[in-house]
Amino acid sequence: MSQDPLISAEDSLRVSVLSEALPYIQRFAGRRVVVKYGGAAMAHKSLQEAVFRDLALLACVGVRPVVVHGGGPEINEWLTRLAIKPTFRDGLRVTDADTMDVVEMVLVGRVNKQIVNGLNRLGGRAVGLSGSDGRLVEARAWGGGSHGLVGDVAAVNPAVLAPLLDAGYIPVISSVAANAEGQAHNINADTVAGELAAALQAEKLILLTDTPGILTDRDDPSSLLRHLTLAQARELIANGVVAGGMTPKTECCIRALAQGVGAAHIVDGRVPHALLLEVFTDAGIGTMVVGRCQPDTVAASPVRRSGLPGHGG
Repeated sequence: MSQDPLISAEDSLRVSVLSEALPYIQRFAGRRVVVKYGGAAMAHKSLQEAVFRDLALLACVGVRPVVVHGGGPEINEWLTRLAIKPTFRDGLRVTDADTMDVVEMVLVGRVNKQIVNGLNRLGGRAVGLSGSDGRLVEARAWGGGSHGLVGDVAAVNPAVLAPLLDAGYIPVISSVAANAEGQAHNINADTVAGELAAALQAEKLILLTDTPGILTDRDDPSSLLRHLTLAQARELIANGVVAGGMTPKTECCIRALAQGVGAAHIVDGRVPHALLLEVFTDAGIGTMVVGRCQPDTVAASPVRRSGLPGHGG
């Protein structure tokens, strides 16, 4: 068949991409997808715009995204402005009362509203919340209070989000939540995202990170493991292949899958439109972890989805 000279190669590529996405759009319409937004994707304007467009498009085609965010770099910037020295222990911020005031101000009052405004500008219908709103998330002290007001998730009340999702809104949730006594705590955003995904029985949990995914050699991006089962992910942690900052992210995925989430994805947020590439293309770009073994699972295979010819999990 001859190529119509009025149709450019670029136009043909766009149509091809849309055609490839169709079965995934059909499959995930009406399904809940929890996205943890952070890292470089939050720090760089061009990547912010790509993430906002991806989320707005997901909502437009019927997917029901829920966004969970932190905001570590901006917290540090404001602590510096206010001459409050940040302290870290075991990789976690030690949060005293003064630091907690800044964390809450930055995450709830600034970062959350920047995300909401960015999504709304592109036609999304975003609503900003913190874990404290409607007791969406109930906190408890992490490590017996060894890190001050650093918290863990004690309980999740997904009923708060149901009417928003059913009406087509995009909840944007900061990772600040209060304990039973009303004291605000700073909770790791990955943890909040994983527990929310489990409570919502989400189809997917997607963590945007500053790495290509789970690597067998952290210095070699080509060692990306594209597809893992729950058991394989646990084994990688036990063997020390997954270590450092990737350990809590992988553990977050494991907990979510064990509680019924369909698939968990660790994706490179430095890649523009990483969300769409992961959800709506055959190959995907990151590491997908699923709860059970699937036929012909090959870690390095570029085609790794099940039930469809690619990565939908």
